[in-house]
Amino acid sequence: MAAASALRPLTGASGARAWKLDRPRPSLSLDEWDPASQPFGSGDKATDKREVEELSAEIDQLQDVLFADRRFKLLVVLQGPDASGKDGTIRKVFGQVSPLGVLTCSWGPPSEEESAHDFLWRIHQRVPKAGELMLFNRSHYEDVLVPLAEHGMKQAQALERCRQIVDFERMLAETGTVILKFKLLISKAEQARRLQARMDDPTKAWKLQAHDLEARKHWAAYRKAYELVLAATASPFAPWILVPADSKTHRNLMIAQLVRHQLKSMKLRYPPIDPALAGAAIR
Repeated sequence: MAAASALRPLTGASGARAWKLDRPRPSLSLDEWDPASQPFGSGDKATDKREVEELSAEIDQLQDVLFADRRFKLLVVLQGPDASGKDGTIRKVFGQVSPLGVLTCSWGPPSEEESAHDFLWRIHQRVPKAGELMLFNRSHYEDVLVPLAEHGMKQAQALERCRQIVDFERMLAETGTVILKFKLLISKAEQARRLQARMDDPTKAWKLQAHDLEARKHWAAYRKAYELVLAATASPFAPWILVPADSKTHRNLMIAQLVRHQLKSMKLRYPPIDPALAGAAIR
């Protein structure tokens, strides 16, 4: 494995900045971003795969310091349509990370108990505590996107929920949680190819549910819902990063680079030895 210093530097403003939303907008169109683009790629798939492995190993090392440091919490949100690569990202980018201090939560429809509370009640119970790295496979955004795209939620109510999410994320950020929100962009044609491949593979077909195909019928509605949500909930303390994900390798590379960059920018450190143990000799 190559040393971490051999990794290519984080893509500059022409790459990373163009895919980041850190301020609310009156509106946006997802047509601005091409899901087949590869702004973080080297142009060679084998090279990019090796870099993902190296980055994953470095993320493991940095997470060890995060866990020991206990000054911060890191919440990574993976949001995107079926087959956009949320599970794959967790395997490829975070697969080498020690289970110590790393948690994953996959969000589905709320239970009867959860529905009896406000929609963020269940989310707040699963945010990371000090030293933890929490991966959200889908997230609190489902409670805006699904009702808006499939159940006729009015735009005014959706925007109200978006304001509540922004307030919630601000509170998390102000109490030590670093938030990275990745919106995985996939074309309708690529989603069809992946869903068909999943259906044809006995080891993956179990992942498919009837609702997955039903949701695909609402592709245009979901696209509009995402445009509303992304425009309303981008913030400097919880930015959205749009990840072109038609290429699985590029998706993993881009997310791995940005997670590594975030961890390094936190200036993590191992805590000093307990003064009561200073100079002690083990006998």
